[in-house]
Amino acid sequence: MILKFLLLALFGISMAHLEGVVVVYLRKALGILDPESNKAAIKNFPERYVLIEQTREAATIIMIVTLSFVVGKTWLDKLIVFFWVFAFWDLFYYVSLYLLIKWPPTFKTIDVLFLIPRPWIAPVWFPIGISSMTIILIALLYLL
Repeated sequence: MILKFLLLALFGISMAHLEGVVVVYLRKALGILDPESNKAAIKNFPERYVLIEQTREAATIIMIVTLSFVVGKTWLDKLIVFFWVFAFWDLFYYVSLYLLIKWPPTFKTIDVLFLIPRPWIAPVWFPIGISSMTIILIALLYLL
């Protein structure tokens, strides 16, 4: 079971990096400065691109749900797999962005976490903290 969860973590980390790369290109294409808060940037974001981004977010969630159904045996197992992969994806998205463009500059930087159904805005310490706690809890309660 440990190997399965290590591979699922690798999948989440890989998805995070792929999304990080897409966001780097998107920020450059739209002229968003790297140290800029995404809260400020979303105000100048064309509505068409918001809709496109919402489909990308939905596709990411569908990918994780699909993986959870393929890998999980029981409903609890499927739920655990979903949260495990989601947590690695969310945490390493910020790691990837920081390694690529040194963003966010601090844990207090305000980010747009999701656009579905409307923008969720919070400092980056919030998703980093929730994802880290999720990984730790699952590792302690489910894997040990």
